[in-house]
Amino acid sequence: MIFVKSLRHNRISFGPFNSFLQMRWKKPVASAQTRLETRTRDLKLDKLMTHIHKVKTILNIHHLMSQRKRGPFVSVQLMSRWKNIVGLNVGMGAFVHKYPHVFEVFMHPLRRNLCCRITRRVKDLIDEEKNVVKDCESELVQRIKKLLMMSKNGTLHVHALRLIRRELGLPTDFRDSILRKYSKDFRLIDLEIVELVDRENLAVAEVEKWREKEYKDKWLSEFETSYAFPINFPTGFKIEGGYRERMKNWQRLPYLKPYEKKEVVRVRTCGGIERFEKRAIGIIHELLSLTVEKMVEVERLAHFRKDFAIEVNVRELLLKHPGIFYISTKGSAQTVLLREAYCKGCLVVPNPIYVVRRKMLDLILLGCRNTRSLQYQEEIKEERNGLVFKTSGEGRRDGDWVLPILDSYDGKVLESPGEINHSEQAFDDCESESSQSDVFFKDDSS
Repeated sequence: MIFVKSLRHNRISFGPFNSFLQMRWKKPVASAQTRLETRTRDLKLDKLMTHIHKVKTILNIHHLMSQRKRGPFVSVQLMSRWKNIVGLNVGMGAFVHKYPHVFEVFMHPLRRNLCCRITRRVKDLIDEEKNVVKDCESELVQRIKKLLMMSKNGTLHVHALRLIRRELGLPTDFRDSILRKYSKDFRLIDLEIVELVDRENLAVAEVEKWREKEYKDKWLSEFETSYAFPINFPTGFKIEGGYRERMKNWQRLPYLKPYEKKEVVRVRTCGGIERFEKRAIGIIHELLSLTVEKMVEVERLAHFRKDFAIEVNVRELLLKHPGIFYISTKGSAQTVLLREAYCKGCLVVPNPIYVVRRKMLDLILLGCRNTRSLQYQEEIKEERNGLVFKTSGEGRRDGDWVLPILDSYDGKVLESPGEINHSEQAFDDCESESSQSDVFFKDDSS
């Protein structure tokens, strides 16, 4: 027994000279995690998700800055407390200096501390997106109605809609501005469940447009296109033997479409499991088609499983069909994208909300590149720093600060001493708050 333990400890390989040892050969497990690790990567979509993660981080910082009511700027020292809140793995100061087109860093004229604020161009893009969302209100109502039509009982949890609010393009107060405003279409039950008042059976899935186009342009038979999905494998995907035949049969398999009347699909019947899974694929495909950027986090799809009667593992189901969906793990989250909607990292058919968000992404991707507008701003700053001095009885001294340097706060000049004292008092409050947070963190650490 001691000899056997010593052999196991030394990890001697199984062979003819130690055949008395019994070794178990485990079959490799094909789970959702192993499929996720061994999937064929799409580098363009992964790169896109990395950029979108930067946009979300910057919007989170803007949200934290906008919650402060003491001024349009925040000290960089106080912003360093937000590092863990926004999920940064670098210092806040380094991150802010990395995007000069988004963040404007300046020296406070009174306290001589670094402060930061959002540039006017980013604020204009945020306001433009809000205006576009208001203009597309009727389209947003149709999106919510389609989601309710796909549900089992014509109801959805408001919390689930809130989780994918940005993906659907809904405003922050969509419960009041949309659900309560359109009382003829929606009914709120206990304020957490929304119900469809009038069910219209005129909704058509987005994939039906592709099927009609394939039927007309490629002269395919109705048997080939009635229940098919667009397939687009990533570069480098290896097709195993027999996979084409299985995929061809799966494309022809009939299933219950998302907006059709609900029927009981018996699992033990011929093709029952495949039909049930294909119906789930159709629902997820339609949900992604209704989003702005054709992507949703996988974890947030789980909140729709009960309402949509999806009783299968969503992530495993998505990984079974790499030609329809792609799961990206970039940005500290698993996000599923609709493959047919993207080409070279951009949407094939853009929408107004996506166009504004793309402008924001392009502005962030400029990084530290000096454009003409940024160079013009730097020249104005240099002129102000060179022309502003403070005079006294001893003569002029360089480096002193006076009133004209304060005109950059909101586009106006602070002319009265009372306004200067007000600005100084606001910064004192900001500084005292940061000192109180220092005590708070010290108490926690102790």
